[in-house]
Amino acid sequence: MNRLLVLAIAAVALTGCGNGGFSKRSSTASAGTFRYTLSAAPTTLDPAKVQDIDTTDLLANVFEGLVSYDDKNHIVGQIAESWKGTQGGKVWTFTLRPNVKFHNGRAVTADDVKWSFERACGDTLSSITAANYLRDIVGATEVTKGQAKQISGIKVIDPKTIEFTLDKPRAYFLGKLTYPCAFVVAKEACGLNQINDVKAAVGTGPFRLTKFDVGQQAELEANKDYYLGAPKLQRIIRPIVLDASTRMNMYKNGEIDMLTVQRQDLVAVERDPKLKAELVYEPRPAVFYVGLNQLTYPPFRDARVRRAFAMAIDRTRICHDLLQGMPEAHGMIAPGIIGYREGYAGLPYDPAGARKLLADAGYPNGKGLPPLQFVFRASTPDSQHVSEGVESSLRQNLNFPLKMQSLEWGSFLDARNKGKLQSYFLSWYADYLDPQNFLSFLLTSGSPQNRDGYRNPEFDRLCELGDTTVDEPTRLKYYQQAEDVLIQDGGRVPIYFGRDAILVSPKVHGIRNNLFGQLPHTTVTVD
Repeated sequence: MNRLLVLAIAAVALTGCGNGGFSKRSSTASAGTFRYTLSAAPTTLDPAKVQDIDTTDLLANVFEGLVSYDDKNHIVGQIAESWKGTQGGKVWTFTLRPNVKFHNGRAVTADDVKWSFERACGDTLSSITAANYLRDIVGATEVTKGQAKQISGIKVIDPKTIEFTLDKPRAYFLGKLTYPCAFVVAKEACGLNQINDVKAAVGTGPFRLTKFDVGQQAELEANKDYYLGAPKLQRIIRPIVLDASTRMNMYKNGEIDMLTVQRQDLVAVERDPKLKAELVYEPRPAVFYVGLNQLTYPPFRDARVRRAFAMAIDRTRICHDLLQGMPEAHGMIAPGIIGYREGYAGLPYDPAGARKLLADAGYPNGKGLPPLQFVFRASTPDSQHVSEGVESSLRQNLNFPLKMQSLEWGSFLDARNKGKLQSYFLSWYADYLDPQNFLSFLLTSGSPQNRDGYRNPEFDRLCELGDTTVDEPTRLKYYQQAEDVLIQDGGRVPIYFGRDAILVSPKVHGIRNNLFGQLPHTTVTVD
């Protein structure tokens, strides 16, 4: 995909149908094998627990939900053949395809869908993602809290029909159902416990997970009985390679067929005629930001301190000098998401103004501020470059050095989920193409994703209006006003928007993208 798409997503449509519009990607290797790396070890094999992009990409070939996004960023049916919304989008009824089977050969029924949702929300898994993504369904929160075993808002009408009742009309509900915590799993294979091995990883997707060596690689084989037709590939191999230089050498040596290029390698790739011919740029609906935790660092409870930090960071230098031209972000809503505003100014880069704010808050020239730890993800050069740029800006403009620390992804995610980080650099990739996913979902007072202690009643009010308004222009106005409040409040400090540089071997054909990246690899072929 080589262009940004501004979407009126299908989540606001009250009727829809599946068109089988899934998956065309590319692959190289011998005998129909597509090889590309995982840059970090998967944190789980359970779709109800996944929180990262690499693992989502892996599991989306194995498991499926009722609906998903196609290569035009429209919501289409997967397990669901059709659906309709009634009561203004408060009640949703799905009809399942008649021929969908799990990898073990058993037909999928509406009972499997209901059970999978209740498993994801249940206290055995304690899934943070399910607690947040599925909480709009009546009764889901009671199951999450251990107060009920079944979700009262999910009703099985017959073996192929299922109905969801929401707490309020939610224009973005279909989008939420595309996330892995809404994938359907085979209860006889996994039970209620977390999926940690291939025997338990039984889904309905075009590939079966056949091998997983922790820290080494994952292997998938084609599901010959896939309801949309067998994939053209025989297998997918995903070696786990943490080091970026090693991944690049593997691509050059023909050991892998596709590679996301790290920023430090881009200049060399652009100068190499052979590699440049294999390079494509793809926009991503993602925002990379600095998080400021008010719970672990009390000075951040003062909006003046947060604003001072935001206004002291030279994002132009970071994006253009350190990251070689990444698109600057001044707001949280990313390009490709309805409600994104081209040219949105946000808070200015204003070192003098930042110093005045800090002095007004009682910290002249940074004096009196306790030491602040800034954490970034290890083994990702971009994270290091940005973090060094942030540290340099704050040291020069506010006379305030940071205590820098890098953590491997698993440790970083654990510390983040437990709210232990004081300040950090992280990204948010859209789970569905709606501004709700960047605002209400992340930062309202009651959101489980809000681990930094951000609280603003006006932000909450505007987000609630956006969440429950069906008319699209009106709800977008509310979300944009909420974004204004958040940015002016220093609730988050956006740095840049996402864009991937990807090398694809000329032996690989049939890859299809959408804004999220690669679709399941059903139509990929290898010379």
